[in-house]
Amino acid sequence: MSKIELKNIRVFANHGCLTEEEKIGSDYLVNLSVDANLLHAAQTDELEDTVDYVSLNSIVKEEMAKRSKLLENVGYRIIERILSEHTEVTYVTVTVSKINPPIGGDVEAVSVTMTSA
Repeated sequence: MSKIELKNIRVFANHGCLTEEEKIGSDYLVNLSVDANLLHAAQTDELEDTVDYVSLNSIVKEEMAKRSKLLENVGYRIIERILSEHTEVTYVTVTVSKINPPIGGDVEAVSVTMTSA
């Protein structure tokens, strides 16, 4: 099994339970890791034989653009889309981090990590 990782995808989105978060928005970082058998792609050197990371990045950006109250919901949606659109993917881990969250303290980020079953 092999792994493809997309690190620190930067996205601006309006997730959160607070009205201010919906109106103002925040910066987010998303880290994604997918497992798949990439041996055939390594042998053929053809894009159609691998998991296209451009597509993975698009899924992340599209799902992050849909407002959610919870980061857990966003992570779940990203995983579900990847598994449904890329049947060669066997396992997904996604971490969604909200930068400078409004939690009344000096916190750089809060993160939720979700994995496929």
